[in-house]
Amino acid sequence: MEHLMKHLIFLSILAASTCFAQKFYPDDPLQQEPPPVYVETALSRKLSDYYDLLKHQFSPPGEKQPKHAPPVKAQGVNTLGEPMEGAWWVKRHYYHPMTREELMRGPDDATPPSMDGPWTILSAKNEGVTPGFLVQDTKGNRYFVKFDSFSNPEMATAADSITSRFFYALGYHVPANYVVYFHPDQLELNQGLEIADSTGRKRPMTKRDVVEILLNVPKMQDGRYRATASFSLPGKTIGPPRWFGTRLDDPNDIVPHEHRRDLRGLHVIDAWLGHDDSRAINNIDVLVKENGIQYIRHYQLDFGSTLGSATIRPNSARSGAYFFEWTESAKLLFSLGFYVPYWARADYPDLPSVGRLEWRTFDPDRWVPEYHNPAFMNRLPDDEFWGAKLVKAFSDDDIRAIVSTGEYSDPKATEWVIECLIQRREKIGRTYFARVLPLDNFRIQEGVLTWDDLSRIHGYGGAGTLEIQWSRFHNQTEQQTRIEGANTEAVPTMEEGNYVVAKLVQTSKPANTISVYVRRQNQELEVVGVDRAW
Repeated sequence: MEHLMKHLIFLSILAASTCFAQKFYPDDPLQQEPPPVYVETALSRKLSDYYDLLKHQFSPPGEKQPKHAPPVKAQGVNTLGEPMEGAWWVKRHYYHPMTREELMRGPDDATPPSMDGPWTILSAKNEGVTPGFLVQDTKGNRYFVKFDSFSNPEMATAADSITSRFFYALGYHVPANYVVYFHPDQLELNQGLEIADSTGRKRPMTKRDVVEILLNVPKMQDGRYRATASFSLPGKTIGPPRWFGTRLDDPNDIVPHEHRRDLRGLHVIDAWLGHDDSRAINNIDVLVKENGIQYIRHYQLDFGSTLGSATIRPNSARSGAYFFEWTESAKLLFSLGFYVPYWARADYPDLPSVGRLEWRTFDPDRWVPEYHNPAFMNRLPDDEFWGAKLVKAFSDDDIRAIVSTGEYSDPKATEWVIECLIQRREKIGRTYFARVLPLDNFRIQEGVLTWDDLSRIHGYGGAGTLEIQWSRFHNQTEQQTRIEGANTEAVPTMEEGNYVVAKLVQTSKPANTISVYVRRQNQELEVVGVDRAW
């Protein structure tokens, strides 16, 4: 009997929630995620690089798009289909155009390390592929200092500086990275600083240790060293986020990562910038505190393996392809080696400070990172369109300004990176704007529905002829009732609190449609929802 009563109560609650269900609420469209729930503690975690690689390569985790059912559309978006600002991403250049100075500055929560006094070494890394230091300048700011390799001076440091600024302008949380030049006598040791020897035992660090670390990195002719100084992130680092699922110790992380639009659309951005090493370990979660609320913020970082660089060497010639793929391997095997994959046709100029970056064979649709990424694998055409419109927001001059922060000493390197980014940007725009009806920024002006045709704005010929049909929309039942004769951009007459919806159809590709929902609230007409289909 008790079980039956609980069941009846559950059904009554479910029925009540169904009765009061509605598509839009008075505060739609939301621009920001809800205020975060306070996170008292969060577990620090480490990922095994090899396990992570093998797991994603041979058995990609996360929920996958169903084969014989409607696709899982992006989540964590508002009723306009835009990601909400918060712990993962915020609106920047596409939504609020940044000046060239702002684009070149990047994150504005730091300044370059002060050169007015010594840098105190707080810790040092004398092993691995990239030796470096954690230093503190005379202003008390802390920076991670990383170097280039002997074979490719300027390559990783330039990539780090340039790509971090693009990612910042694209809306992602990143550390502030700077190209710096310093003399070795500017470094001094923190009192009591220890370093691990070859056996793992710790001992006091000496000036000799600093010299030995610097012997493993290139030195400029004037005696200075060039490096990346990465501003230390505020808060406590607690390990990387995964590309799937959610963090169990984060009550604010409720959308599976493989279904976040700001992570699905990242495929387009990573393809543009050649960020094929976008593994989980190259991101980081940080427990931060703002306005008295402690929560977890998700950062993108470690951009030394972008723009043709693999940090200590030029990127692999197979950049843009998986480490291993059954289909490609079978083609190579059964063709007795005569099959030539597309990436093998690339021709790279001899530019040591750039590595392997090109645009002629670049295909944004075929580009993939080094291993399977669940978020990228779940992307849909509207996710790609979102990423592409962010990329296309950078003008040629915007790109030139940001690339200048890489401070290449060879003008040919500067011009080649600029040319590649411009040409790759164009391929991205043409590829992904063609898959959906490429209209955006819907708004009401003097009672008329207006929009931006991104295909026309960017010189791709425009969306072509459109058919428009307005309908009344019932917010509780989602029932639509066609309004006869309402087939222009003019918004039909409607009462306070009511809704209408305009269905826009691309006549050349009738499957490409957009439904734009308009509400009359406080005597004003406003666009409250956008649904895309293809």
